[in-house]
Amino acid sequence: MQAAERRGGVKGGPRRILLAEDHASFRQALAFVFEAEAEFSVTAEAGSLEEGREVLRTAADSFDVAIVDLGLPDGEGEDLIREIYEANPRCLVLVLSASLDRTQFARAVEAGAAGVMHKSARLAQIVGAVRRLGEGESLLSQEEVIDLLRLASQSKEEEQEVRRAAESLTRREREILQAFAEGRDSKEIARQLYITVETERTHVVNILNKLGAHSRLQALIFAVRAGIVDIR
Repeated sequence: MQAAERRGGVKGGPRRILLAEDHASFRQALAFVFEAEAEFSVTAEAGSLEEGREVLRTAADSFDVAIVDLGLPDGEGEDLIREIYEANPRCLVLVLSASLDRTQFARAVEAGAAGVMHKSARLAQIVGAVRRLGEGESLLSQEEVIDLLRLASQSKEEEQEVRRAAESLTRREREILQAFAEGRDSKEIARQLYITVETERTHVVNILNKLGAHSRLQALIFAVRAGIVDIR
């Protein structure tokens, strides 16, 4: 298990940091530069979502700042951010991500992140960002914050629309979508469901119309988002 507690901070002492990052070399480099600064102490590390949750279960008050990667190997970093905020509302969360997906950033901010940075930033910039957050500064302009929150809201509305559309699908249409997820073509689907290829194609047209999709792939993406197919 990679999750590990280190020395804790005291009132007026170093600002205590949790590092939630699955790439061990990058996490170790971050720990090294923070430990080199007297004002910081890395008190906990996690290499996965579950390890981050273990830190929260056992020592949620052992850190003041959490640096979280959104791309954890066993789940979304935004889930950990939300749980950190619930367990330790005073904690400041800085997101580090290799992604350029603004929707991901928006969801992280909505979950409680105080700032977002790309992983291409220099280590000194990351340290500086944590210092600025601790001093009450914002890493994002008000316009950027509003834009990200608006984007998160739009994303939620889109997901709700997809779920509503998914509710209109028949059992047979869901079976065909599941067959899409398994990589089957029209002939294979028809054979599996004991229908003709023409009937399969009629079902596909109905699926596309109900989901507002333009292709089988887009319909499959919608189905995954709505949680109605199982991707193995």
